[in-house]
Amino acid sequence: MGRELQRLRRKKAVTQKMDQLLELGQTVLVVHYSCESFYDKSDGKTPRITSIAVRNLSSGQTDSFSIHQIAEEKGVAFDQIDQHYDDLERQMLDRFFQFVLSRQHYHWVHWNMRDVNYGFAAIEHRYRVLGGQPLLIAEDRKFDLARAMIDLYGIAYIGHPRLESLVRKNKITARDFLVGADEAKAFEEKEFVKLHQSTLRKVDIFANLFERASNRTLKTNSTWWEQHGFQPAVIAEIAREHWLITLLIVGGGVLTFVVRVLDLYSIFGASAGSP
Repeated sequence: MGRELQRLRRKKAVTQKMDQLLELGQTVLVVHYSCESFYDKSDGKTPRITSIAVRNLSSGQTDSFSIHQIAEEKGVAFDQIDQHYDDLERQMLDRFFQFVLSRQHYHWVHWNMRDVNYGFAAIEHRYRVLGGQPLLIAEDRKFDLARAMIDLYGIAYIGHPRLESLVRKNKITARDFLVGADEAKAFEEKEFVKLHQSTLRKVDIFANLFERASNRTLKTNSTWWEQHGFQPAVIAEIAREHWLITLLIVGGGVLTFVVRVLDLYSIFGASAGSP
């Protein structure tokens, strides 16, 4: 099977999945988290997590788990969080996994949370490092919106960095939104509230992007033909696989030829028969 035809079929599957998730909106959660930069770490340790935000796709209700909230409850000054970080982070993750436990039948929409560097596996590993036993979310309950965008619109659907470019192109409010470098700086400067606000903003943006993609109003750099999969290569591949389509195409060509001949005959035949 050709690559373009495979993409057309992935697009169909993704479209159906998103429609299904919209129907299940009350049990669909959009999740994102912020953490210490994993690019600048040279000690091999898992990046510390600062905050996690979870937004209900249907209601918009958002639950959050953050270092600074736990610190406030425990009477730890914000400028002393780094001195108690492991304990505060453990308590934050305790609450997050208690939240997961009560929502095992839910679906989780995320953006690139795919591996142990950044993703569900990273959160789980960090919890184990701190002595916890994470509850694993089933793979078939996870939906990567970042990958879905490529299946829907093609690999060149927007410029890099893709998320920031999508936000600008669709004129989505980016207040409190921090890019990767700014998040790393905020962590170094112990601006945990700023990191938390950015995480909250991003789950809101992801929900917005999901809904726009689902109702076909998301603006991208893809052409209409690219978005709908009507490329010459795709049509040719479908024609090769399905004899009826090939017959219709050939038949259409023959019919066009016959019509053209009759048109010419009517013109020249009439001229020849006239006095």
